[in-house]
Amino acid sequence: MPLRDALNDYERHRSDPTRFPGERRTTTGRFSGWDGRLVHVGENGSIRDFSHPLVGLTGVVRSGLGVRPADGGAGTAWFDAKSSAQRYHGDTALVVTDHETAHGLVTQYDLTLGAVHVTHVDASEANESLDVVVGVGFAPDGRDARIGRLQHGDAVEVYHAEETDYLASDTGFETIQSSGFDGFEELLHGTSTDYPWNREEDAEANAATENAAGESDAGEDTAGEDALSGDVVGVLPIEDGTATLSTLLTTRADRPRTDALDAVRAAAGDYDTTALERAATRQTEPAVATEHPHSDAIAADIRVLSLLTGQSGLRIAGPEFDPYYAYSGGYGYSWFRDDAEISQFLLDADEQFDLGLDDRHAESARAYVETQLDDGTWPHRVWSFDATLAPGWANGRLEAGDATNYQADQTASATAYLAVHDGDHRDALDRALAALDDDLADDDRPTAGENVWEDMAGRFTHTAATSLEAYAALAATDGDLADRADERAAAVYAAIDDLWVDDRGIYALREYGADHDDAGGLDDRCDSATFALVSAHRAYARVGEVDDARLDRLVSHVTTVVDELRRDPGSGGVAGLARYEGDGWRRREQADEKIWTVSTAWGAYAAGALAAMLADRDDDRAADLAATARDLLALVLPDGPLCCDGGYLPEQVFDDGTPDSATPLGWSHALRLATVALLDEHSMLERAPVAADD
Repeated sequence: MPLRDALNDYERHRSDPTRFPGERRTTTGRFSGWDGRLVHVGENGSIRDFSHPLVGLTGVVRSGLGVRPADGGAGTAWFDAKSSAQRYHGDTALVVTDHETAHGLVTQYDLTLGAVHVTHVDASEANESLDVVVGVGFAPDGRDARIGRLQHGDAVEVYHAEETDYLASDTGFETIQSSGFDGFEELLHGTSTDYPWNREEDAEANAATENAAGESDAGEDTAGEDALSGDVVGVLPIEDGTATLSTLLTTRADRPRTDALDAVRAAAGDYDTTALERAATRQTEPAVATEHPHSDAIAADIRVLSLLTGQSGLRIAGPEFDPYYAYSGGYGYSWFRDDAEISQFLLDADEQFDLGLDDRHAESARAYVETQLDDGTWPHRVWSFDATLAPGWANGRLEAGDATNYQADQTASATAYLAVHDGDHRDALDRALAALDDDLADDDRPTAGENVWEDMAGRFTHTAATSLEAYAALAATDGDLADRADERAAAVYAAIDDLWVDDRGIYALREYGADHDDAGGLDDRCDSATFALVSAHRAYARVGEVDDARLDRLVSHVTTVVDELRRDPGSGGVAGLARYEGDGWRRREQADEKIWTVSTAWGAYAAGALAAMLADRDDDRAADLAATARDLLALVLPDGPLCCDGGYLPEQVFDDGTPDSATPLGWSHALRLATVALLDEHSMLERAPVAADD
């Protein structure tokens, strides 16, 4: 996101009560992408790349589309979200946007095919002959200046040092021009503008003016400046009712110019509506059977998790909406905690619904083995395109200094997945077990570190839960690892009771660390991350005994945390669970904690998993917990109040219903998928009928 666009958004939203100015939001619109780029299609038809974390290339940073009469008798009717309707074509990633214009209906089809993105415009239902007007801004190598441009007739090449981006049209370009940097005064003028800039001027008129002028007011030749811009504005003739635009991202090393031009031209020429629909169907992972419960949610979840997968096989947490770290630490990276939990949820769902994802499971396991550090741990976060270390702050195992700048739950989650995946990971698991042991204190709980939310330090219940699950998963394997892990699992299981808060009937958020005024005391706030205790105890039950007293505490904990964190503000028609008590992050002007979809879905999964444990013991409390799971799940289903119109789950939601932060969030979608699978496996998706009185 170039600075100009960030400042433009800042000016537009600086006083908005629920928007953080300067971000590039994805809470509206839809994504297309498979095995390559990740391209956002706005409700107005604009396209933007969110591809860098996945493929290492920046691509399109801004765009705008519209139509105008072919005879040039009227100005451009730029597509507007207010007069457009958008959908996916079935379960595919083909985005279809219907634009109601002054000239009639125009339909836009967008599909990403690896390194190529195709935009096909169908104006066959318009009431007059039209041309397409398009503005596309590229930022090769992430640069918004010092960019070069080469024109190749029906194609344009934009380049910097390594990255080269291409634009082509199947009908050529009637006119094409540059839209470059207008100077610092324009950048700082203090009002927001739409892209392409100077919309009141027709693209052809602009080009004619440039060609006629030849020189600036100062008498300096501007031709060189026109060739040093990443912004291209062009007019595409519509022939036989359609026109197609394609873009290609590559590097000089990966694809020579001739090959790249051939590929981008072929993409523009080969894909009409029918061809796009066929290609979209082919690239879709095994179709979700309609007889599966909530098949629409399952299909959406699999699509989202595929969209977020990079070349390394690792998934980013979500599209990078805050590239300047103005309000967060970034989201366009792969965290091993998030990714491994998602992998486990996919594995569980695949076992229940036979989704045919074996290759995906193996790819995840391979990525974890390859990224494990020599000491058996995993780093804070890595780039999804090549699994190399990404910017982060919790890398205490990689640097000198305080080892508390380390998130032990990441290592535990990756270990647990490798232990349950059907593969030969013995060496990696051996190192991981040593790392888990190294992180345990004398009281058999993990030492102080950073929490899952990355905003506190201490000895967290969530971290202890992931440690228990990892040891239990290792204990269920074959060989001498199992015996060592079994002993550790039993010790951690017993030590978790140190975190019990009797007067609240919950497990604490954490034990305060040594640097806190209450060092050694318990932080007795409710924390949705402690729902991880249920999964940990289910895993432990396969190798050890979960006694009745512990089960009672788990029931008390889950029901209390759900009740205490539930928010039903009565405005915006939303409800759900907050992250933890006292959470003040990204509130903007809101007084209370925001609702988080990951917390809500986590609560649903934990309630369902605990209900399954109780049902196995014929415990009557299973029915109430199953009902809690269904109620929370309903909030995040496609027709639920926390799901965006595009079918995505945002990380957070304001009380007025405004979605916020990373959208879609992979972890939330994986939790929803796993909850549907879990409840279906245990026949809990429907409320059990009440027996009639005799």
